[in-house]
Amino acid sequence: MRLSLPLRMSAKSYQDAVTALNTLQSNYANIMAIRESGDRKNQMNIWEMQEWSRRIGYKVRDFNRLNVIHITGTKGKGSTAAFTSSILGKYRDRIPKVGLYTSPHLRSVRERIRINDDPISEDKFTKYFFEVWDKLDETSSPLDKFPHMTPGSKPGYFKYLTLLSFHIFMQEGCSCCVYEVGVGGEFDSTNIIEKPTVCGITRLGIDHTFMLGDTIEEIAWNKGGILKMGSPAYTIPNQPVAGYKVLQERAAERKTTLKTTPIFDELKTIQLGIAGDFQIVNASLAVSLASQSLTSMGLLEKPVALERDANIPNQFIDGLINTRWEGRCQTLKRGDSTWYIDGAHTKDSIEAASAWFKQVTSKSKNKKVLLFNQQSRDADALINNLHQVLDPEVKFDTVVFTTNVTWNSGSYSADLVSMNTSKDQVEKLVVQKALAAHWNKLNHQVGNVHVTPDIETSYELLKEFKGPVDIFVVGSLHLVGGLLVVLDNRT
Repeated sequence: MRLSLPLRMSAKSYQDAVTALNTLQSNYANIMAIRESGDRKNQMNIWEMQEWSRRIGYKVRDFNRLNVIHITGTKGKGSTAAFTSSILGKYRDRIPKVGLYTSPHLRSVRERIRINDDPISEDKFTKYFFEVWDKLDETSSPLDKFPHMTPGSKPGYFKYLTLLSFHIFMQEGCSCCVYEVGVGGEFDSTNIIEKPTVCGITRLGIDHTFMLGDTIEEIAWNKGGILKMGSPAYTIPNQPVAGYKVLQERAAERKTTLKTTPIFDELKTIQLGIAGDFQIVNASLAVSLASQSLTSMGLLEKPVALERDANIPNQFIDGLINTRWEGRCQTLKRGDSTWYIDGAHTKDSIEAASAWFKQVTSKSKNKKVLLFNQQSRDADALINNLHQVLDPEVKFDTVVFTTNVTWNSGSYSADLVSMNTSKDQVEKLVVQKALAAHWNKLNHQVGNVHVTPDIETSYELLKEFKGPVDIFVVGSLHLVGGLLVVLDNRT
């Protein structure tokens, strides 16, 4: 289904699209109001997404043509989506275009919407962005049913990008798409998909409690909301017992099956494209998801057997080896500095990333530096998790706590503007100063600890180190994205 939407592109640029998109971000006050309301079950999110889709010319059932693979979880869903997309890319002769929708982005918002693993181009992003924008301006919704959808209003930031992704993948003729859930599942804007070819649930953990609940059971209930009647589903081994029980209950409610994929032995013999021993779990789940989807589309006779010693097709192995996913156990060499970068921001992911850093630097005699921020979650708790994994084997010579602001001018890179944190707290370095004090308490002394107002200043500080140094960057994908922008600018 290809739409002929009016174009008003003559004077529109990619920067115009990014500027318009940033106006859709919720500000910090709105975020806090939602948290304080305790309104965790908002079915209106789904109804509004269905209505926004109608207004740009689609029935929700039209999206079934995308043969969506829908992935949720607390930890590893982005990596699993990347592995899955890479596997499908090895069937390019039969699937010419594979879509991938993930969040958040690191350098550019275009990274969220990929075709054949490449971010959508600036020209196409701009073209499709304003097609959707203009169509929403030209249409309306009944206010008795949708009181928030007043004339001229638009979806919020993430909803708009989700809507845009559907439009782009439909217009570009993608015949299979991998969708990573934003938050939760049941009420996530990606969950308007009616008939995914397969659903996947990665590691469950405690995160986004103000939206999903405080217990593993509540979180599992939300994650299990992506399960659909007739759509097979897979999860990983060793889920929390209480959470797994809820997932099985949700599968029964939805009249579908939830199977556990094993850790495939063959994957232990290859070097996965994303580093970290724990990635074998995500890669194994990706094998099950991709094989089930290819089977549903008639491109494989049957899914890969759920047995540890199963034979994995060569295309799958090639896809897993060649997966590229920045900001996750990523190593960059810049002069005498080796940057070990991971956007981990939950208990489980911080512990996994810290174990990775400890392993890969175990034989290194270089000085050690920690660059950390987490602006919106319980940063002290995450620092505790990191310290417990690394101490006493890894001792940092210097620790730097920074904000996610990109430049020392106090500005963000255009694609990284954030209105979802307290501007006052960021400017006064409230979180960073508290982290520095907490770190000193953990180490029972005042060490070489710095607080910086932005990532560029942190970079300039660390650049002064003499001799080789190992720098561990962790705590936030927003920090990682800003750092990559600064590194690109400097090198």
